[in-house]
Amino acid sequence: MKALLTLSRWIFGLVFIFSGFVKGIDPWGLEYKLADYLQPLGLGFLGFLAPAGSFVLPFAEFIIGAAMLLCVRIRLASLLGLIFMAIFTPLTLYVAIKNPVTDCGCFGDALVITNWETFYKNIVLSAMVLLVYIKRAGIQPVVLGKLRYYRITIITTIYLGFVIWSVRHDPVIDFRPYKVGVNIPQSMQIPEGAAKDVYTNTFFYRNLKTNTIEKFTDSDYPWQDTLNWKFESMGPSELISKGFVPPIHDFQMRTEAGDDVTSFFFADDKPTFFLIAPNLTKSSQKRQDDLNQLAGWARVSGYKFVCLTSTTGQRLTDFKTLANPTYEFLFGDEITLKTIIRSNPGLLYLRNGTIVDKWHYNDIPSIEEMTKLVSNVIK
Repeated sequence: MKALLTLSRWIFGLVFIFSGFVKGIDPWGLEYKLADYLQPLGLGFLGFLAPAGSFVLPFAEFIIGAAMLLCVRIRLASLLGLIFMAIFTPLTLYVAIKNPVTDCGCFGDALVITNWETFYKNIVLSAMVLLVYIKRAGIQPVVLGKLRYYRITIITTIYLGFVIWSVRHDPVIDFRPYKVGVNIPQSMQIPEGAAKDVYTNTFFYRNLKTNTIEKFTDSDYPWQDTLNWKFESMGPSELISKGFVPPIHDFQMRTEAGDDVTSFFFADDKPTFFLIAPNLTKSSQKRQDDLNQLAGWARVSGYKFVCLTSTTGQRLTDFKTLANPTYEFLFGDEITLKTIIRSNPGLLYLRNGTIVDKWHYNDIPSIEEMTKLVSNVIK
């Protein structure tokens, strides 16, 4: 029992630390995921809580996990862990049954698991933390005295440092498919022989003898027995198994007229710069003058510099009036743009479709720095 108790405490603590850390260093990503959850659950009116939740939830996970691991206030830590699991286990069961979102987001972009896997994981963790809470009196910490508190303070301070950095810059660890070094067109390809989606169809036939309608599937529908059965209708197809999904499957650039120009930019062996601005009405104007100058430098140097946004119509016109941009605009999906870089705006540097570098607007290089960077890459 003692070994099981120790194993439960360690596993629960490590899972919570990992979950809190990978979400904590990507607060904008978690904010988007929380918003995705609230809408299909009919709780869109609570969207204003998503920004706060993107910081509070991972911090709570991390501190509970660290306290469990280091045996700091084990009664309080295990109680909070129980409350946490009591709230989220029923929620994940509902999500698994209704499937309003395909990605639970419980481990951010670091580890994607299905909704049912999330629920089963929560069942196991609930049992572990319940055992720890019941048997907490028998837990003897390895490190005694104040050293435990010093260690959890140091660990928490380091965690908060990573979070603060990730708010002001791109996440310190990039788990997304748009990492530096990734070739976008190659990541969009489906390998030959890769598994495909498998569906089952439902058919409804009328029994000509009893005049009743019965349901059949692909394997048993009586399409040849025209003496006893008459086809009535076909039901919706049901997905049985998901096929291979490429890491990048939703990247597209369109002109204002709707023309797809994605391949045109991927084929360019010269440096290409994309100013990624998912929503121009919420885009920071902090570096607008610098961006205009950088766009002018790119144009004179023979490089492409384009703003990729989802903003259209009057909002785009208003932005142009306000910012006087010196670059052209292309259009893409807002969710995809938010995935590419956690900054509005951010700068993406491509060459032959490969991501050479990308920057939060706080880190966009000067013309001198960019000239040196481009020269080094070209060499």
